[in-house]
Amino acid sequence: MLLSVIIPVFNEEEIVAETFRVLEEELKDIEHELIFVNDGSKDRTREILEELLPTTPSNKIINFSRNFGHQAAFSAGLDHAQGNAVVIIDGDLQDPPSLIPVMMEKWREGYQVVYAQRNKRAGETLFKRFTAFCFYRLIGKLTSIDIPPDTGDFRLMDRCVVDQLKNLPERSRFLRGLVCWVGFKKIGVKYDRAERTAGTSKYPLKKMLRLAFDGITGFSSAPLKISFYMGLVATVVGFALLVWSILEKFLSPATTVPGWASLMTAIVFFAGVQLLTIGILGEYIGRIYDEVKQRPLYIEDKK
Repeated sequence: MLLSVIIPVFNEEEIVAETFRVLEEELKDIEHELIFVNDGSKDRTREILEELLPTTPSNKIINFSRNFGHQAAFSAGLDHAQGNAVVIIDGDLQDPPSLIPVMMEKWREGYQVVYAQRNKRAGETLFKRFTAFCFYRLIGKLTSIDIPPDTGDFRLMDRCVVDQLKNLPERSRFLRGLVCWVGFKKIGVKYDRAERTAGTSKYPLKKMLRLAFDGITGFSSAPLKISFYMGLVATVVGFALLVWSILEKFLSPATTVPGWASLMTAIVFFAGVQLLTIGILGEYIGRIYDEVKQRPLYIEDKK
């Protein structure tokens, strides 16, 4: 098999048939397989796929027993892909399948990872564009690996890259970071991201924040170092407050309530720093807890 295309879908009954049609049209001259990963959809997505895919025997459907998440769906597709090259693409047609032949050309030139880099993000709110811009710049500063800015999961990978990704057992996955971590020769291709033609986004703010936390904590210990420096600053400020309180007591005893200002300032400041630091530690400990349990990344209902 020359090419495998992995498409995770979750409640996409309004567009999944069109996604199938467009992909088959764009790839009609390339030996390929489509791997739809149904991430626990509760609408008619599964039924529509089971009607469509038997028309091409090489295509596959992987149905999860429940919703395990976007990154788990991609990972399941990688586990089942047989192609020499593997493309991962969302099922909402915002990322254009017409770019896949361009990626294939770059792959034939010797590049082992070809990632799609967004010029424009049509149909997205100013808030989402701004937070995405900030996230990619922040993670670029905090991590030691080079994660290209303005890139999603849409990319082509050579078989050698896929085999290395399958050997990484971690549960809290940030796939675009893992691809950069394993290395290999890579190049980007620019494109304009289109609006959704149907359906609604399955990535609300809560899921975006979770993905951002996975990306930062999975590839950087910088938050732990930041908490150390915050503790150092808090110690210096606390010492300064102590000195100020002593001086205030002796220099103007009649104009101040003894100890009130320094006490309240110290309590509020130190409590804030401690709670923030505990939260950062909790995030890393939670990741360790998930890894230690060794639960499977996903469970298949039917394949």
